[in-house]
Amino acid sequence: MMKSKEFFAALEQMAGERNMTIEEIIADFSEALTIGLRKMFGEGRGVRVELDHKKNTIKVTAYRVVVDTDDVEDWEREVCWSEAKEIKPDCQPGDIIEEEVNLKDLGRVAAITMKQFMNQKNRERTRESALQEINARADQIITARITRADRDSYHLEIPGSSIEGILNTRGQIPGQAHRVGEFIKVYVNPTFDDRRGEIYVTRSTPQFVKALFDLEVPEFGRGEVIVKAIAREAGYRTKLCVTSEVEGIDPIGACVGSKGSRIQNVLAELGGEKIDLIPWSDEPLEFIAAALSPSPVVSVEAVEGEQRARVIVPNDKLSLAIGKGGMNVRLAAKLTGWKIDVLSEEKAAAMAAENS
Repeated sequence: MMKSKEFFAALEQMAGERNMTIEEIIADFSEALTIGLRKMFGEGRGVRVELDHKKNTIKVTAYRVVVDTDDVEDWEREVCWSEAKEIKPDCQPGDIIEEEVNLKDLGRVAAITMKQFMNQKNRERTRESALQEINARADQIITARITRADRDSYHLEIPGSSIEGILNTRGQIPGQAHRVGEFIKVYVNPTFDDRRGEIYVTRSTPQFVKALFDLEVPEFGRGEVIVKAIAREAGYRTKLCVTSEVEGIDPIGACVGSKGSRIQNVLAELGGEKIDLIPWSDEPLEFIAAALSPSPVVSVEAVEGEQRARVIVPNDKLSLAIGKGGMNVRLAAKLTGWKIDVLSEEKAAAMAAENS
């Protein structure tokens, strides 16, 4: 048995540096020492490590089973009777022979193994702590400060966290630029880079817009207004479909707010991005017509046997219904889950004449 106050003081310091309890660091060290000794004696060797923090004592014991033969097959687990009697004269076959290990005899390979194990344990604890923190913040908006800007990414300081946030190109809103020192709102994805200790955040997902409305519209948090669907092309347009099952509550009005205050706060965060608030309907064709906002719709009919709709719009509203680069109809299709063909009244009439 070895006594060392300095050794346990070092463990206490290590525990403090790693934000662990002394019991946790002792458990880790005991396991590391056990693995290191088995590296030295053999993987099958029985080893017991006893660390007593109150008494500042370290006792390490290796043990084997006594066998009634000199032809020992497993020297890691067994010891022949004749050898065992030199250690314990009154031992019998089947007894356990214990031998106290002097830690000064710990080999280099065993010491390296212990160090590797402790480092691995520390990485695992750091990762577990980071994942717990991420899970607590996941699917939320946080306000973070930009500490550094690379060519394609912003590095963010997350308040109350040791993890660095990364806003990469994919997570940025096209056309928006930020400066170092600026505070910006970001949405936390539950994605963690183990190697770098970084969490990826975003401003480009549909969930970011929904979370912005969560901040502005208390009816969302109370369950009085429900988001049924959302589709977005970041930096250009978002379509948000809402409904309410509470009598007297207008879901669209709740999102807009008094004199447009609520939606204006959301729009200010998004820059020039447009938002279409769409009322939910459990009638698919009515929902499709509403989803093509801001374009008026003349009629909608379902294509038999397909999840496809043919929509007719006024001649002068065709480009509005389709949108720049097809964006409006594309977002309406994402929102509703239907394929949508948009025709002008003139084109629809011509097709009908051809088929008549």
